[in-house]
Amino acid sequence: MERLNKFLDELRALDTSDVGRWPFLFRALFVVIIFVIVTAASVYYFPIKNKTPMLEQAEAKEQELRQVFVVRQRKAANFEAYKIQLAEIEQSFGAMLRQLPGKTEVPSLLVDISQTGLGAGLEEELFRPDAEIRRDFYAELPIKIRLRGTYHELAKFVSDIAALPRIVTIHDVELSSSDGDPELQMDLVAKTYRYLEDDEEQS
Repeated sequence: MERLNKFLDELRALDTSDVGRWPFLFRALFVVIIFVIVTAASVYYFPIKNKTPMLEQAEAKEQELRQVFVVRQRKAANFEAYKIQLAEIEQSFGAMLRQLPGKTEVPSLLVDISQTGLGAGLEEELFRPDAEIRRDFYAELPIKIRLRGTYHELAKFVSDIAALPRIVTIHDVELSSSDGDPELQMDLVAKTYRYLEDDEEQS
């Protein structure tokens, strides 16, 4: 105890402005303390601090990979549902495609459209197919039509067109009448569609 008190007294008596005159023991202890501090600082600032950005990048990459994993896990869980949905879409698309006539069926379809007007009791004043317009996998065939008849006959024509087994749409409908004439004149563009053959899609 006496030695400890003596040591503490000597430590208090040290002149911090003149380290060179300290006893050897205190100078050696001071050097060891400085060495420990410098070593600890070097360990932090060089190996650890320099690797901090790398650690942050690794953590960010881990979060990104986790998100990718979650997304892929959800897709994998829904894969069977996607397959069923795709099959339904393909089936529906196939059914719609079957409603498009082939190149050789177009003339008979034009006859069907014309006969639909006559069958409704209408007078056909104009029936003019225009040049077809090619789309991605099908061609659009516009037909300018002018019909004359009563309101009910015109309505029956529109209804019968909708009932055709092939897709026919009606556009740009204009109705007009003359004074004293009970009949109406209907101008319209009927559009039917045909699918493009493989060699046509490539050309």
